[in-house]
Amino acid sequence: MEWWGPKGYSSPTCKIDLRIGGKYLFSMQADDGKIIWSSGTFQKIDPPKELVFTDNFADADGNVVPGGHYGFEEEFPEGRITVRFEDMGGKTKITLTHENMPATQSDGATVGWSQSLDKLAEALT
Repeated sequence: MEWWGPKGYSSPTCKIDLRIGGKYLFSMQADDGKIIWSSGTFQKIDPPKELVFTDNFADADGNVVPGGHYGFEEEFPEGRITVRFEDMGGKTKITLTHENMPATQSDGATVGWSQSLDKLAEALT
């Protein structure tokens, strides 16, 4: 919750059941008060190497909603996110792959993930 979301967003809610088949539900709240909910299911957990999970827009109860609910494409496909961790001699390299992202949203997702990871790096220092 301390670092999730791009600049200008906070994460007031985060529930994680970190196990295969477990679900997560979190929110990102913009400075203007707008809240976007996401949910998904953990598909692979291989510490300390890899984490794979699905990603969907959701409502506050974790029910999947179409992208149009938040002003994106109506038919926003379920995403699949793979996060790989590599020891780089005292530092960790993170490689993130976000599958099924509509081409029109790819640049924005890249910026959002980059800014979230920047916030994580700050939180860890």
